[in-house]
Amino acid sequence: MAWNEPGGDNKDPWSGKGGEQGPPDLDEVVKKMQDRLGGLFGGKGGSGGSRSGGGSGAGPAGTKGIIGLVAVGLIVLLAFKSFYTVEPAERGVVLRFGAYHEVTQPGLNFLIPVVDDVIKVNVDQISTFPSKETMLTKDENIVDIELTVQFRVQDPVDYLFQDRDPDKTIRDVTETALRETIGKSNLDFILTEGRSSIANDIKLRIQELISFYKTGLEVTSVNTQPAKPPEAVKSAFDDAIKAREDKARQENQAEAYANDVVPRARGAAARVIAAAKAYKEQVIAEAEGESSRFLAVMKEYEKAPVVTRQRLYLETLEQVMGNTNKVIMDVKSGNSLMYLPLDKLIEAKPESIMRGSTNSQTKVTEPVQDLLREDTRSRRVR
Repeated sequence: MAWNEPGGDNKDPWSGKGGEQGPPDLDEVVKKMQDRLGGLFGGKGGSGGSRSGGGSGAGPAGTKGIIGLVAVGLIVLLAFKSFYTVEPAERGVVLRFGAYHEVTQPGLNFLIPVVDDVIKVNVDQISTFPSKETMLTKDENIVDIELTVQFRVQDPVDYLFQDRDPDKTIRDVTETALRETIGKSNLDFILTEGRSSIANDIKLRIQELISFYKTGLEVTSVNTQPAKPPEAVKSAFDDAIKAREDKARQENQAEAYANDVVPRARGAAARVIAAAKAYKEQVIAEAEGESSRFLAVMKEYEKAPVVTRQRLYLETLEQVMGNTNKVIMDVKSGNSLMYLPLDKLIEAKPESIMRGSTNSQTKVTEPVQDLLREDTRSRRVR
């Protein structure tokens, strides 16, 4: 039977009062809860007489229970706040009473709650920003340069405390390094073989400046796009590039022609020099031989001048007359018969007969040829 039904003795579960109808007493409920908490933390629970006598006996026990509960909660909270985790790509910068204390490595780390504070900095993340500038070269030409800079945090302490805005600083430094490098280079060098060299110089200059300002950043790469002229002079610029390419092509052709002609000319020169040396040696040898022969003849002449003079005369006549076809006869000797070797003349070629000897002034005429053909056996001389 329910407590509020007839015959239930009018008893409710919240109080010992009987015969009265109404809601439960909230004060009694709170006191009971305080007594139970006090028992959990070492307090004494109140009896029925104490409840009826007033709330003076339950106050101290309830306060102790609340304090104990709060203390346990604080202990649990402090234990939870005393440990923190640093990711592999991060570094933890510990501040103690607001001042820098240390840098913690990845993993589980301990700190003093309330006293310490931790700022986590990602040191592996690569950040990128583009830069595009129009600037003047060393030879007073205008060119558009576009590049991309990649960087990361190298020193988290410098990154947090040495520079107010490291990201802005690296952008300003990039513009400075770019203008300085381009201002020291000629346009032809920038447009042709100097692209990689310029990118490397800009990277080194940026790193030097951001290290000087202690930004805690490190430049990982600088990638430059091909330099372009301003749109206003692009057509003239293209013509200049075409002329430069034509010049390079002509130079290559000239170099190829030179590589072909020069070795042949050197070979011909070497042959001429060798022939000249050989001719020199030949002339010298002939001159020395003639000189030796003359000296030998002179010695013989000194021994017998008349005989030597006669011998030289005869040798000279023999040499001269041996190279001619003329025959000199002494008709006073009484013998005017001359033998003509017709068989030898017939065996000779007709053109040689017509032409005659180069060393002779005598020529064979047509009647003589007819005579030789008609009577080859008679060998008559008219």
